[in-house]
Amino acid sequence: ERDRLGGDCTWTGCIPSKALIKVAQVAHLARTGARFGVMTGEAAIDAVRVHEYVHGVVRDVHDAEPAEALERQGIDVLFGGATFEDKFRVRVADRTIRGRKFLITTGARPAVPTIPGLDAVPYLTYDRIFDLDRVPPSLIVIGGGPLGLEIGQAYRRLGAAVTIVAPRLLPKDDPDAAEVIRAVFQREGITLVSGRATSVRQDDGAVVVASDRGDEVRGESLLVATGRSPNVAGLELERAGVQFSEKGIPVDDQLRTNVKHIYAAGDVLGREQFSHVAGWQAFHATRNALLPGGRGARPEPIAWVTFTDPEVAQVGLTEAQAIARFGARIRIARWDMNRVDRARCEGDEHGFIKIITTDDSRLVGATIVAARAGEVSAEFSLAIAHGLTAGQIGGTIHAYPTYATAVQQLAGEIATDHWAASITGRLVRRWLRFRARRS
Repeated sequence: ERDRLGGDCTWTGCIPSKALIKVAQVAHLARTGARFGVMTGEAAIDAVRVHEYVHGVVRDVHDAEPAEALERQGIDVLFGGATFEDKFRVRVADRTIRGRKFLITTGARPAVPTIPGLDAVPYLTYDRIFDLDRVPPSLIVIGGGPLGLEIGQAYRRLGAAVTIVAPRLLPKDDPDAAEVIRAVFQREGITLVSGRATSVRQDDGAVVVASDRGDEVRGESLLVATGRSPNVAGLELERAGVQFSEKGIPVDDQLRTNVKHIYAAGDVLGREQFSHVAGWQAFHATRNALLPGGRGARPEPIAWVTFTDPEVAQVGLTEAQAIARFGARIRIARWDMNRVDRARCEGDEHGFIKIITTDDSRLVGATIVAARAGEVSAEFSLAIAHGLTAGQIGGTIHAYPTYATAVQQLAGEIATDHWAASITGRLVRRWLRFRARRS
């Protein structure tokens, strides 16, 4: 490991961002408590203590599995940059290691776009934003993906004036989900500039970002959140004969590179960049490398969550993807959060659950926008992976009142409509109408 165990997720990604989001949620609840009858007023933010809390969580997660713990399990841990000497040897510092199998999991780094003037102004990326021990008066975010939205909302709730510059919000998610987030952000006072950043400059101590729509926005701090690039530089992959590009390392279904004893997994592939997918791939790559009978390692379905408030979770196909794959064979059903009793109790009524099924009622995709969307998504992952039908989900008792109750209700509604449209359903309805006339 070149730097420290845990990678982006532990140090500059999932863990610090979710800890910061929790702090921001507490501040938001304190500030808006009057809607529940709790009078609190404006929340005072101690940014130094916020910083300490976030980094304390990071340390706790890291310390749960340090290098010493891995070594006790028989895993040698070497710190330093690794470079291939040839197909069977890598060098770390002054040590050369020979191996029969290799697995490359070097992750990714912040991708910084080529925007005129950007290199002449101070800016933050996700690997430095969590080092802040103060809340800037104003923050401009370039990028409308999950990271930009999560951090933008968090800092707005901590008191910063936030502007997000992006052509679209959540471009890889369901447009209906993005529209809910847009409405929530506007209610919370986040300024949204729908355009692509075309230039950046400094003016009288402020950062000024211009967009292709003609807008200019000013702020004290700038966060560039425009994706991530695979870490392939410096590995000397050419010496091992491994094919790669700036977009990542191509692999086959078993996660083998073109050099069959060298595997790769996770963000370095340049595909889905999620920690849970990386872990899943690494497990299967290791299994395929060490045990006979290679197995395909394409996760199905893929699930991801954007941890805004409300959260946005996607499992399997989006509505657009399902239409492209199945055409008229798909069925789409939606259940708004304002119909969910637990959500009403929590005051979390912005959002919905959308289920996509084929004409035989099998689930192929789901979109959830809700305060507990990430937790609810797990049921859909299991259902889609095992080819379950809406009837099987709807026929399974779910505890009430929970957010998952809505899953059962919506699945039951889909199953009922599917049955009613079937030959059996039509015959039963005719028989019932006949009985009604006879009586």
